[in-house]
Amino acid sequence: MTTHRARWQARYGGGRRRERIQTANRYPSGMAHAIDYVELAVDDLARAKDFYARALGWGFNDYGPDYAGIKAAADPEHEFGGLSSHAAGPRGDGVVALARTDDVDADVANVLAAGGRITVELHDYPGGRRFMFADPWGNVLGVYQPAE
Repeated sequence: MTTHRARWQARYGGGRRRERIQTANRYPSGMAHAIDYVELAVDDLARAKDFYARALGWGFNDYGPDYAGIKAAADPEHEFGGLSSHAAGPRGDGVVALARTDDVDADVANVLAAGGRITVELHDYPGGRRFMFADPWGNVLGVYQPAE
């Protein structure tokens, strides 16, 4: 069976693209900047936890009155998202997709160089460091570097 990586290498060959393939191997998912955490804005945290527990079997890690991490039903040790207690506003504010990195400082510079706009400055949080940005079309994403 041919893997996605092998097909990609065969199709695109070496040079800088091969360097990108090798760089991607540093990440647990096998992909650089893969989205692996999503936050959902909710008006009522308790009600949302009840709904998602019943609807999808999710469990939760409570991080205070305004935030709960979402635990996978199949693997309760794996937290893949969060519920954030605030009303969804304009585009990009209701769901936050976060991409994992091993060099968040470089990614701030890369986002700015590519034409993005920083919406939440790089900051520390209990799990590491992160920032938020808007792409040129107004979509909001985050990039985080775990404290591991």
